[in-house]
Formats: sequence, structure tokens, C-alpha cells
Amino acid sequence: MLHCPRTFARTIALSSLFLATVVSPALAADPTGDWKVADGVAIIRVAQCNGNMWGAVSWEKTPGGTDKNNPDQAKQTRPTLGMPILIEMKKKPGVDAWEGQVYNAKDGQHYSSTIKPVGTDQLEIQGCVLGFLCGGETWTRVGPPIPVSAAGNPAANPAAKGAAPKSTAAAPKTTGTAAKSAQKQGANASAADIGDICLLPEIAHPTPTR
Repeated sequence: MLHCPRTFARTIALSSLFLATVVSPALAADPTGDWKVADGVAIIRVAQCNGNMWGAVSWEKTPGGTDKNNPDQAKQTRPTLGMPILIEMKKKPGVDAWEGQVYNAKDGQHYSSTIKPVGTDQLEIQGCVLGFLCGGETWTRVGPPIPVSAAGNPAANPAAKGAAPKSTAAAPKTTGTAAKSAQKQGANASAADIGDICLLPEIAHPTPTR
């Protein structure tokens, strides 16, 4: 059966509009959520706090770690669980990437870094991360994207300007191999235990990095 060219063109235009409406939101880059680092020793929770992306250790394969290599002696005994790793990552104009500081626990130093979502389940990290190779690595998603926290947005929640309020939102849970690994570690905290990272003192009230 032959189709009228005008009708065929209209069908193509409507189909394109439908696909753009349905597919575009799914392709939106979102670096928030729980991400397992390349060798599986930690999970980093990334969330938007005060307009910037932050990442903190939300699960560690070996529990009880401390920031022993920090040049600041006062911080050498702080737990690595809950420790900020991605610091004030700002959106780069025109691209789905964020840049800022990354904390390298191996030498206690901060480095310039960029994070970039690849699809919906991978996050590329460029810079020295947790003592891994400085050429970068890819993290794998193990938890869903995280809505913007009212606690991390003073404009939406004036109480956040003072003492950090208690979070009422349920923390996302890890899935698959990450969840199984956490269950095997009886004494270890799971990724859900860290809660809303925007409430962590070092993120709610950050101090300038060196």
C-alpha cells in the first residue's frame, strides 16, 4: 500500500517527538547514588549538597579504617567510613561533567579531579582516588540516584544553615554483589548506614582545602 508523502512525513515527525520525550529523561546524566570503586574495596555515596556534588565513603570492605596518612594529626584518627572523598564538585558548563577536589587517603592530599557519568551505571573518575592509579578509573553503580536533600539546600530548608537537621528520607540500599558483600561483613557497616551525606559535619560545614 502506498502512503501519501505528507502523511508519511507527519508520522515520522510524531515518532521522533515521542522518542525524544520518552528517551531524553532516561539519558540525563546523574552522578548521584552509591558507586563501587574499581577494585571493590569501598562504596562512595555521591549526592548534591549546597549546589555541588559531594562523595563520601558509605561502605568499606575492611571495617575500622582511619585516615592515618592525613598530614593533619587531628584527623589521623577519624574513621574512613563517612569521610568525604569528592569535594565540592561543580558542574562544567555545557557538558555532563563535574570538577573539583578529590581526597587521596593514601597520601592525605587533595587533587584536582573530574567526574563524568557514562550511561546510567558507570561513573568515570579522573584524578587520584583513594590511592588508586592517578590516570583514572570507572566506578559501578550499586544504588539509585539520590534526590536533592533539603538538608543540603539552605534555600529550601533554613534550618540547615545552623545545626544539621535530622534526615527523614530513607537512604538508598545497595544491590547485587555489593549487598551480598556487606552482609558477609558482620561487623562492617553497610552503605545504607551512612544516611544522608549532606548531614555529615565536614559536608554541611566544609572548610577550605589546601
